[in-house]
Amino acid sequence: MKQEMLKTRVKGFLDVRGKSIINGEGEKILLTGWGLGNWLLCEGYMWLANGYERFDRPRRIETVVEELTGETYAARFWKQFRENYIREEDIRLMAELGYNSVRIPMNARLLLKEEPGEPQFLEEGFLLLDKCIEWCKKYGLYVFLDLHGAPGGQTGANIDDCIDDIPRLFLDQDCFDKGIALWRELAKRYKDEWIVGGYDLLNEPIRPKRFETDPDVDYLLPRLQEFYEEAIAAVREIDDRHLFTLEGHHWASATDVFHKKYDEKMVIHFHRYGCQPDMACYNEFLALSEKLDAPLWLGETGENISEWYTAMYPLAAELGIGYNLWPWKKMNCTNSPCSIKKPQDFALITGYAKKGKHPGYEKAQNILDEYLENMKIENCVLHPEVTQAIFRQPGCTVRGTDFDEFPGRGKSCSGVFPEENIYCYRMGTGMEIRNKFPDTIQKFGFDCRWERFVLAMGEGEFADYSLFDIGEGSVVHCELFVGEDAQVAFYQGESLLGRAKLEAGAERQATENFMLKAAEKSVIRICVEKGKIEVEKIVTK
Repeated sequence: MKQEMLKTRVKGFLDVRGKSIINGEGEKILLTGWGLGNWLLCEGYMWLANGYERFDRPRRIETVVEELTGETYAARFWKQFRENYIREEDIRLMAELGYNSVRIPMNARLLLKEEPGEPQFLEEGFLLLDKCIEWCKKYGLYVFLDLHGAPGGQTGANIDDCIDDIPRLFLDQDCFDKGIALWRELAKRYKDEWIVGGYDLLNEPIRPKRFETDPDVDYLLPRLQEFYEEAIAAVREIDDRHLFTLEGHHWASATDVFHKKYDEKMVIHFHRYGCQPDMACYNEFLALSEKLDAPLWLGETGENISEWYTAMYPLAAELGIGYNLWPWKKMNCTNSPCSIKKPQDFALITGYAKKGKHPGYEKAQNILDEYLENMKIENCVLHPEVTQAIFRQPGCTVRGTDFDEFPGRGKSCSGVFPEENIYCYRMGTGMEIRNKFPDTIQKFGFDCRWERFVLAMGEGEFADYSLFDIGEGSVVHCELFVGEDAQVAFYQGESLLGRAKLEAGAERQATENFMLKAAEKSVIRICVEKGKIEVEKIVTK
């Protein structure tokens, strides 16, 4: 793990210095962590109800739960849900895995009443934040407070808990004012709390037009700028120490709102899902960072397979960009560190949410009671391979195409291929990328199908792959295709691990396992001494 990522860098109020985030002692820190999705703002897909319109956001999920179980049980359920979903044990595990920060998505409805007029704050919501912040201080994780569901909704989609897919924060003055008042209240409560790393003013404001029936809401962009200006001014009257992380519109991927620097302690916050995991997904924001002399934070990303993680996040770290993945836990998954076991008969809950038959109050209560138990961290299925992929530790698999970007041609790769590939992946590296599996289908929404690519190399060519935190007994092997009888050498730094002699053939082949030496960081080099190969995967254990 890079020095800047270590938990020893968690000390003192965060600040900015040029394009870097620094800690209280002036040391550069790269933020690594997870978002606590579905805890204080539920999303239907984390309940295995993706695409179910009447179960897609908190207010609708709450309605269905009450219909299923009755008012008294529902009130008790939600109290227990928030106590069980994220507990001290979750934060401790996150720290033990090596992360140094956490993003807490907040729903304004848990912190203040929706009624018009003067804001009425709800202590129950703040107590949940207080507890989590204390746990994070105990285990050394910077906290970012994320207004994921602002009053009236800032996005205009299920993710902000809005009523009708319109971002009414920017249309209703009462909602706008309450959003400012909420940030003023948060600043009053946490202005002296150093473990709070910063204020994420609005998550993914102003969605794009997704469907024919969607109203175009891009005309609200000036109001987004006004909200940032007024919220920052309100906070700065109380708190001059905390960072602001600011997001652009269209799922935090557009840069229009960043025509100026809103605050000297501003971090440019962007999101990436489903992109090809190479320089192309960072370039626009790197240019913006250079222009404004402000740090970047990949504040939400993930929901993909582990091999995508091994390409995406080590590259971000090399570029000086911290990251926060989404989400820490959800039901029946393999791409989050924690998977909640699906309760028996849970299909009766989702079936009703899809306008199916009511299973009966007692049955529904029993199913949801099981969910409450299953969500406790000790009852979850843990996926350490997710963290191994993110940090490129032994246990991860790296695609052959995802060799080190830096220090570049002639150093981390041979870079002698004279043409650019037509697939727009790893452009400018001078390496040949081939579409080995053209019939690869998209397996899920964020699948960019980059798995169809392999790295082609001939005699004299090489590619490097960085690994971190290598322990005794770790091994590496390569899965590849051999187009012409070949001899391939494997190095760990300057040390030869061994050679593989390979015969040409149409089938996938695997080399023997090569034993690795313990090291905090090593570069594994694959060097073709003769013949032609196509590298599919580098597998570590």
